[in-house]
Amino acid sequence: MKFGMNLLLWSGDPDDAMLSVIEELKGMGFDGVEIPLFNLDVDKWAKYGEKIKAMDLACTAVTVRNLEDNPISPDAAVRAKGVEMNKKALDCCEALGAETLVGPYHSAIGHFSGAGPTEDEWKWGVDSMSQMAEHAGKVNVMLGVEALNRFECYFLNTHRDSAKFVREVNHPNCKVMYDTFHSNIEEGDLAQSLRDCSDVLHHVHISENDRSTPGTGHIHWDTNFDALKEIGYDGWMVIEAFGLALPEIAAATKIWRKMFDTELKLAKDGLAFMKQEVAKRW
Repeated sequence: MKFGMNLLLWSGDPDDAMLSVIEELKGMGFDGVEIPLFNLDVDKWAKYGEKIKAMDLACTAVTVRNLEDNPISPDAAVRAKGVEMNKKALDCCEALGAETLVGPYHSAIGHFSGAGPTEDEWKWGVDSMSQMAEHAGKVNVMLGVEALNRFECYFLNTHRDSAKFVREVNHPNCKVMYDTFHSNIEEGDLAQSLRDCSDVLHHVHISENDRSTPGTGHIHWDTNFDALKEIGYDGWMVIEAFGLALPEIAAATKIWRKMFDTELKLAKDGLAFMKQEVAKRW
């Protein structure tokens, strides 16, 4: 198992000031960090990747799409822009050395039509993701498509949905990411939701019900970890938590208050929790 920390807890655009934090995460025992890719400056990430590599850390990355570059928009030009921006994010991954790109880049985050996805939106989504997957293969990056709960997205809400979606994309570089926060809201049977996507599962976010320190809330952790062991998962487990660092996506994440002592204490306690649960089972 590999243990990571998503840097969205601190910043939506990590810079050199974050390097001391990353060094502390390395000292705690993390195997890598997950980098937010909202700023798609390839040169910046090439330089940043060298610094992370010098710390002997691996990395993954996360990105999102918005209304102006929505890959399932009825406007073909907007869909094309969504594909273009996703490909740019993959180019940044290649420069950074990120092995996997996760996130809800299948559709516009925080946008709602007032209904579920239409047949056309599904077809447009599969087509857009297929183009992205082809590019992912060229730059040797894996995709981890993320289902979001109904309050953040209407396109993919369950892990069965996201598994069906990536099976239709049908590309070896396009897989699914499982998230304990979203599953806590949307899944009636957590273990079955993991079985439903087990053949295409590539990445896992460990996130508490209130987005604070894993292990301190009411997520059904035993069920999640037992099911991950049952299906033979052995990849990244990355803490995703949120504080007040991201006002630009507060409307989507709904984080208005700080629910932990310090970011580094959250990371340290969350890592200890993950390692403890893994050691019980693997």
